[in-house]
Amino acid sequence: MQFGERPWLPSSPAEALEQGIAMVHQHFSLVPRMTVVENLMLGQAKGVLKRREFADRIRDIADRFGFVLDPDAVVGELSVGERQRAEIVKCLMRDPKLLVLDEPTAVLPPGEIGALLDICRRVADSGRAVILVTHKLAEIAKVADRVAVLRTGRLVAKADMKTADMGALVHAMVGREVKPLDVALSDSKEGDPSDAEAAPLAKPGFALVCDGLTVQDRHGATRLDNFTLEVRPGEIVGLAGVEGNGQSELGMVLAGLLTPNEGRYFIGDTELTHAGAAAVTAAGGGIVPEDRHAVACVTAMSVAENMFLNKLERFTRFGLLQRRALNEATEMQMKEFDVRAAGPEVAFSGLSGGNQQKAVLGRELTLEPLVALVAAQPTRGLDVSAVEAVYRQIRAAARRGVGVLLISSELDELIAVADRIAVLYRGRLVGERPAEMGERGAIGALMSGQVA
Repeated sequence: MQFGERPWLPSSPAEALEQGIAMVHQHFSLVPRMTVVENLMLGQAKGVLKRREFADRIRDIADRFGFVLDPDAVVGELSVGERQRAEIVKCLMRDPKLLVLDEPTAVLPPGEIGALLDICRRVADSGRAVILVTHKLAEIAKVADRVAVLRTGRLVAKADMKTADMGALVHAMVGREVKPLDVALSDSKEGDPSDAEAAPLAKPGFALVCDGLTVQDRHGATRLDNFTLEVRPGEIVGLAGVEGNGQSELGMVLAGLLTPNEGRYFIGDTELTHAGAAAVTAAGGGIVPEDRHAVACVTAMSVAENMFLNKLERFTRFGLLQRRALNEATEMQMKEFDVRAAGPEVAFSGLSGGNQQKAVLGRELTLEPLVALVAAQPTRGLDVSAVEAVYRQIRAAARRGVGVLLISSELDELIAVADRIAVLYRGRLVGERPAEMGERGAIGALMSGQVA
């Protein structure tokens, strides 16, 4: 490996940074209790701390991206999207020779994705190098000069983007022919006629009910405002909205990790407003959170322990964990959900982000009983084949009678998978539309706050 004119094998991240290589990681490296400006000063400020100067630089870079980032905001109170923007700004402040971005657009709305890609182009045009790691071929087609495809750790294809065949690139990515994503998801939405469970099971009542949920942060700002929504058994309701409009707070409330200031919510007939996460699981609530590292897994534990984290008692006898039985069950579940790892006993931290996500989804979908599934950004960081597989599993759960609330910033995916779509803007439910491609413009307008 070479960097510049010489062989390159850095001994540490610090050495890479010193030589001009900066990376935006898929998983955040910010300190939650510190503010944005304090985080960005770490490792960059020497001598007298010029807080105001750093804050001005943060605002300047944010302005160039076309978004607002408050330097004085506490990171732990930011949405996932806002934290990702802070990571991007931190990287750009170093004026790197090589900028490496690992799935940087996964949490950004379409307008900000375009701005980020424009910045990548300007960085490259100035003589610096950019490596963009992404599963989204549309991003590659827009900004890349050359493309390389990795599959299972091997370089399987490379091409000049001016002459690249996108179909061949997709084939190289997944190792087989696949349908375009929107067609594949639409097929999944319609269901397989040969599937014995193609018709949703008839169940009375509601799987999930949110009644007037309101959340205020510690400063008194309303983050979720009188949110009311019902999800029927066998129904998939998509919740659309730009990141930072209350989705994170809603997910935390429904996971039993945050008590709302007002309102109630139910899974089946069980009220869980003041209950904790264990009670949500016991009531049949499957939760796939947007930040899997923070609340969905224990990365130091094994794949097996994480995939059965909510049902380890099944493998316990006389207070001892029966690891052989646990590993056998895990191997079956890894195969079912295409979780790729060296084995069930490897550390969960060793899995790629996509495989971690599939493992969490598999754990929640196999909850017994499963009454309602709340899935926030379930396909973040996954390639087109894995996205198709994830939604096939979610549709299968709906056909079994599970009510699904699907929270995503990927509007095309919501339209292809959901039965109807509700839109969240500044914490309020501002409208609802059928999940049809003809409604895309109307849904996009609601996401931008254009309420009639």
